[in-house]
Amino acid sequence: MAEDFANLLAQGIEKRLLYAGKGDSPSYEDGTKLYFHFRTEICDEKNTVLDDSHKYNKPLEIILGKKFKLEVWETCLRSMRLNEVASFTVQKSHTSVYPVVSKTLREYYGEKKTHNHDEGKHCCGMMMAEHGVGFDDLNDLMKNPKQLKFTLELLKLEKPEDYEKDSWTLTDEEKLKKIPILKEQGNKFFSEKKYSEAADKYFEALGFLEHLVVKEKPGDPEWNNLEDMKVPFLLNYAQCKLFLKDYYPVIEHTSTVLKRDPVNVKAMFRRAKAHIGAWNPQEAREDFNKVMTLDPSLATAVQKEMNKLEELQKQKDIEDRNRLKGLFS
Repeated sequence: MAEDFANLLAQGIEKRLLYAGKGDSPSYEDGTKLYFHFRTEICDEKNTVLDDSHKYNKPLEIILGKKFKLEVWETCLRSMRLNEVASFTVQKSHTSVYPVVSKTLREYYGEKKTHNHDEGKHCCGMMMAEHGVGFDDLNDLMKNPKQLKFTLELLKLEKPEDYEKDSWTLTDEEKLKKIPILKEQGNKFFSEKKYSEAADKYFEALGFLEHLVVKEKPGDPEWNNLEDMKVPFLLNYAQCKLFLKDYYPVIEHTSTVLKRDPVNVKAMFRRAKAHIGAWNPQEAREDFNKVMTLDPSLATAVQKEMNKLEELQKQKDIEDRNRLKGLFS
């Protein structure tokens, strides 16, 4: 423990143990999620309190190794045991970003600004330095940096394998591994006729694939492989939306498949049915005719849909004539 305190001190961080935690000396792997309360004081004669999460009864969480903006907090938390309470007096060199971090946290906790110079604007670091962050005490801290004391209480920890990770925290490798899991979950929901839940799973997988594909050069083998992986998810998502009678996403996603694979019969057939639902009769007929050309074995199924289309067309024509009669009666 003494060695840990000395290492922190060498970095400009003075630690004082207020309540000993439990467990062995901490050694947290990247990806560990820590839940903690914090209290921030200025090192002045009054020990002026800037922020205190206890006031909101809402602890913060941090995922180690994900480059939290206030890096010194991660350094401090890595030295703590579970349920430990400790104070860390930190040199000014570590706290220059605190006003910006505090602004974000106060907005998260619902505090109202004392000034709104930046409302509706995108503020970079230079803009904030010039116009402030909307809180008088933080604006003063930006202009006159001071030593800060952080009192931290480590409430809970979760290892990377023990919690469902938010998508933004996943590595590319983890996203690739999760895609077949999402497909299996989506298929299960689909078999249970839970089409909305199934669509959400397919859509999440598509989001991962889209994130991965933009990192590759178009036309390269890796890019082609990822684009091909998208096709079944696009088709499954479209089928769910078709059952939910949400026709425009069906047209959009099947059209994406057909750009990649112009003779994909499933995409063509589902788009044709969606065109009926969205009442684009001409486009529906064109797609149905292409389906019969590409796969004559589907002629019976296509003819059944065409009959429905013609019946709907008759009904629409009658409604239009009646509407016109009403205008001139």
